[in-house]
Amino acid sequence: MPIVNRLAELHEEITAWRRDFHENPEILYETVRTAEKVAELLESFGVDEVTTGIGKTGVVGVIKGRNGGKGKTLGLRADMDALPIEEVTGKEYASKTPGKMHACGHDGHTAMLLGAAKYLAETRNFDGTVVLIFQPAEEGGAGAKAMIDDGLMTKWPIDEVYGMHNLPGTDVGTFSMRVGPIMAATDEFTVTIKGRGGHAARPYETIDPIVTGSQIVSALQSIASRTVDPLKSVVVSVTSFKAGNAYNVIPQDATLWGTIRTLDNEVRKIAEERFMTIVESVATAYGAVAEIDFKRGYPVVVNHEEQTHFAAEVAEAVGGAGSVDSNILPMMGGEDFAYMLEERPGAFIYTGNGDSAGLHHPLYDFNDDAILYGSSYWIKLVETALPHAS
Repeated sequence: MPIVNRLAELHEEITAWRRDFHENPEILYETVRTAEKVAELLESFGVDEVTTGIGKTGVVGVIKGRNGGKGKTLGLRADMDALPIEEVTGKEYASKTPGKMHACGHDGHTAMLLGAAKYLAETRNFDGTVVLIFQPAEEGGAGAKAMIDDGLMTKWPIDEVYGMHNLPGTDVGTFSMRVGPIMAATDEFTVTIKGRGGHAARPYETIDPIVTGSQIVSALQSIASRTVDPLKSVVVSVTSFKAGNAYNVIPQDATLWGTIRTLDNEVRKIAEERFMTIVESVATAYGAVAEIDFKRGYPVVVNHEEQTHFAAEVAEAVGGAGSVDSNILPMMGGEDFAYMLEERPGAFIYTGNGDSAGLHHPLYDFNDDAILYGSSYWIKLVETALPHAS
């Protein structure tokens, strides 16, 4: 089964949904309009159950197979939120909301799952139950966790869960995934260095937080080069350094912030411990005090072996021979689908977006040609995992 013929007929309609979402982006948990439209569409498809307000603004739809839903239950997840970025694509359906745009393709993810939902509700060529998960706040708000905390996995007893994301730079109609870690844990830190300010002409009377902070930034690079096995991945990036506002004044304090990315829980623990030691020790050595706010972010996205092999077979059935890279290198970006994979076995897959701008770029746009492949993947996944006993 390559592209589902019925989806070819629906392509224009699904594209219109996608472009409507694109034109009306909402960030984090503000996905009120998006959730309302998703719920309205699901109800119009005749799905068996539509529930809103899960994880604040999440939507859950349920489609039961021909046997009344008895047996296995699959969860299929799409994220709905946009990013606080000013769009510069110039498209006719570009964002109408200043400072917000769908720069990661969640509009496409939502539309592809809706397309599959319409088909599955029409045909019901499967046994068991499909739970459609439309999630808010993937972009830093941990919407997946919020939905889980609201009972996602227990109110609807999901056995396996699957997620999908578009991937710029790979051909439309191709898929990529791997067993094990595929995306990184995303921890964040803010360090406030308390020194003693004074006149720039008399630095010996001060405790300079800028010098201290500079030494901390340099020393933190030893986490990757001297603390962690070079065959294991860790990224330590200081992304902001703020201090002072005058040429002739050494400021009282300075603030650093940034992120640590890891693909292994033990490395994550080591990196955090080493970070704390370096920051506090360097600050002390320079006579300053470091106040650390360390926030553990999303966990590592870890694909389960059995479900990943299964998903790869499904994807190849859709894209054709050679369309699946089943051993893609892990990426150091984060994804809160990790929380769902901690709760249930499943797999996260990438689908090609063609030669587009990169994710989180103001020129990015989801490729509507990918809709047929993404929706077909969802349909094939359901009909293969939950075959109808005719």
